[in-house]
Amino acid sequence: MTRDHTGPERRTLLRVVLGLGAATAVHLVVADPASTPGHPARTAGTPPAAAAGPPANVRGRPSPYRLEPMTAGAPARFRPARPPVRTRPFEHLPDLGHSMVLSFDDGPDPRYTPDILATLRAHRVRAMFFVCGEMAEGNPDLLREMADDGHVVGNHSWSHPLIPKLSRPAIRDELGRTSDVVERALGAPPLWYRAPYGAWNRNSFEIGAELGMEPMAWTVDTLDWKEPGTGTIVRRVLDGAAPGVVVLSHDAGGDRSQSVAALRRYLPRLLEEGYRITVPHRV
Repeated sequence: MTRDHTGPERRTLLRVVLGLGAATAVHLVVADPASTPGHPARTAGTPPAAAAGPPANVRGRPSPYRLEPMTAGAPARFRPARPPVRTRPFEHLPDLGHSMVLSFDDGPDPRYTPDILATLRAHRVRAMFFVCGEMAEGNPDLLREMADDGHVVGNHSWSHPLIPKLSRPAIRDELGRTSDVVERALGAPPLWYRAPYGAWNRNSFEIGAELGMEPMAWTVDTLDWKEPGTGTIVRRVLDGAAPGVVVLSHDAGGDRSQSVAALRRYLPRLLEEGYRITVPHRV
């Protein structure tokens, strides 16, 4: 099975994931990128589980983009108390008003991530980036650019393996090494993680919590890793748009030019429709 294809093995894993019990409640605050510091925060609740996406494998030169003033509104980096052990990841963030979350997996990739960051910056919105350690290690400037623009940098494992096939020490190594890379670049470890292919198990929930991270899945899968065409990606996002939705896209793991082009088209449409594009923050 290649990383970019869905097979019987993955479908079996997803059935196992969906069979896990519901999570207990967690309180999140959501920073409105259009607000000024001190704007009242909103709270979010608990959601169910999810699936899919490919990894990344290519390193390149540092990003030519530099930091911009948007950092003034970014939340302070901090290390909250260890979260509880979940039985399902967060997939949907209700009670956020007319807001959505955009997320990007597998990077950072110098060929595509800078363009995605530039588009987000042009519209002054924030997103979540779930990075693979093997990509992040060679591109610390892109990690810093993400954080300084107010984006959430999450953990997507080191090499994008099928987590349920790994031993506990191997899972700890995959997640721990990636958290270490992020902490070296940003001064704080990631607070969120996403299992490759959406394949979670109890070991991953336990180890993720031990490392101080909450599990985040998604609501709308653009399937952009299949390269279905820019128009198809745009349509999937707009058709799935709704309050509290978390959108999954990719900024690495293959040719992501369609993903870059699609973001330029659907992001202004979402904003025109009155959606606030925001990110979750833990308290």
